[in-house]
Amino acid sequence: IFAGPTGVGKTEVARQLSQALAVHFERFDMSEYMEKHAVARLIGAPPGYVGFDQGGLLTEAIRKHPYSVLLLDEIEKAHMDIYSILLQVMDHSTLTDNSGRKADFRNVIIIMTTNAGAREMAANTIGFMGDKKDKGAKAVDKLFSPEFRNRLDGIITFEPLDNEAMKRVVDKLIAELEGQLSEKKVRINLTPSAREWLAKKGYDPDFGARPLRRLIMSEIGDRLSEEILFGQLVRGGLVKVGTKNNALTFTYEQ
Repeated sequence: IFAGPTGVGKTEVARQLSQALAVHFERFDMSEYMEKHAVARLIGAPPGYVGFDQGGLLTEAIRKHPYSVLLLDEIEKAHMDIYSILLQVMDHSTLTDNSGRKADFRNVIIIMTTNAGAREMAANTIGFMGDKKDKGAKAVDKLFSPEFRNRLDGIITFEPLDNEAMKRVVDKLIAELEGQLSEKKVRINLTPSAREWLAKKGYDPDFGARPLRRLIMSEIGDRLSEEILFGQLVRGGLVKVGTKNNALTFTYEQ
């Protein structure tokens, strides 16, 4: 289980793990499975019901990609019946759908994310980090039954992102944007001040780094799109992004 506040990279770590292992990445948003009837979507509808022959979303996904990283996002929102399904998977490494077909989970890494404990960790802002982690761990313990916790390999607690971590996220997102613009032969160079500006403006105490991607697209991506279409980047070039008067500045070189 990856536990911690929203926007600190729990989902991204799971995605990067699948890329590092060169296996399929499969994500399920468990907020879509809060009702009892929604559980049937994972393992298939019972005989006689519409969609019986189509199988379940989860079992079919693993049958197609037996080597996978499976992410169950916000597991605390799932219906209790899903925990029973997961107990079967963790015990026997197989899951049988309602058609009697088995999905093999022996080569699947299951990662569950939860925001449980994030509020408790944030509330203890003056205490030691160890105290914060203890409070977060206790909140996770309350959420999951002992038999469920005993089958987990571990509970990893994510802390809020600091400024240095945010700068690395800025580097990653700028590299992604540069990759998207590579066909237009556009390169991006951030000054340290611009990197710092984005790291600070893109962080929100309640949402972590989530606003950063939108900030980069609105402040840099949209601006470069206009220059590529109608301005100084029609033939590509180097963009130097700096700051002046608490705003980003752009200079262009061919």
